Amino acid sequence: MAEPESTIINTDVKQKDPSEALVIAVTTRAIFNLEEEHKLYMEKGKEEYIRHQQANQDKPLPPGTAFAFIQAVQYVNEKILESNPAEKDIFDILVLSNNSPESGMRIINSAKHYGLEISKFCFVSDEDSTQYLKSHRVKLFLSADRTDVCNALRRGVSSALVFQQEVQAPSTPLRVVFDGDAVLFSDETDQVFREQGLEGALQYERAMEAVPMGEGPLKAFAMHLGKMRKKFSQEKSPIRTYLVTARSGRDMGIRAIKTLREWGLAIDEAFFMDGAPKGPILAQIQPHIFFDDGLHNIQGARDVGVPSAWVPSCC
Repeated sequence: MAEPESTIINTDVKQKDPSEALVIAVTTRAIFNLEEEHKLYMEKGKEEYIRHQQANQDKPLPPGTAFAFIQAVQYVNEKILESNPAEKDIFDILVLSNNSPESGMRIINSAKHYGLEISKFCFVSDEDSTQYLKSHRVKLFLSADRTDVCNALRRGVSSALVFQQEVQAPSTPLRVVFDGDAVLFSDETDQVFREQGLEGALQYERAMEAVPMGEGPLKAFAMHLGKMRKKFSQEKSPIRTYLVTARSGRDMGIRAIKTLREWGLAIDEAFFMDGAPKGPILAQIQPHIFFDDGLHNIQGARDVGVPSAWVPSCC
């Protein structure tokens, strides 16, 4: 596709084929900690913000919530290319920003300072910047703005809201944790639970046990991640995936496992929490990112320093 005028291609990084790569788009506030700058923008306006960014363009921004995730993604690319230098099914990272290219130089310089392999920096002035996601073939979009995430989900792009938090950078391999209902799977059972309570949901699951669940907003991303994972043996894989769900293994776990098998999606470990808090098991896994639709679970993860991304079921 023809690159928009606001897109700066990083010539220091080998460009990937977006038709084959797993393209991830992150906003500047997801990958870097721009809370002070955002506050300045909100309180003193755009002009003061631009002056501040230009005056500090050589001062690296501190890492944000999604920073360690992007670093781990680069590690996966290294391992894939070590095995097959011609492989095209690798991660491709682009940064989406509402800055102008002039005020965005600090973003570019920060990425280079940390050695982040960002292929493109897309600076857009449109109110809805998510309109560019499909043209870049984005498979996952991470943003610190709820409106962005909702717009992206409506466009059919796997998306999640990243909250700024202190993160203990975990080690490799890349570890990704998914919730089940309304994240990997559809929210059909959640709807039954809200309308008919726990007993109604249990009866529904028993009746539908042989029927795979519908796909949730992050299924497409998880499937592509699973395809990349299959390039390696389980022992040598640079990717580990987990299912951590509030479902009970005894009463509601069977359909979840059958659905994953039907999809051909291999998960390294599955935890059926039966409504117990997810924080303690997440603290043991130490994922680079945890996707959930429940804000209480997101808060529990944040409390133990786990980078978390909320998948809103109601926008």
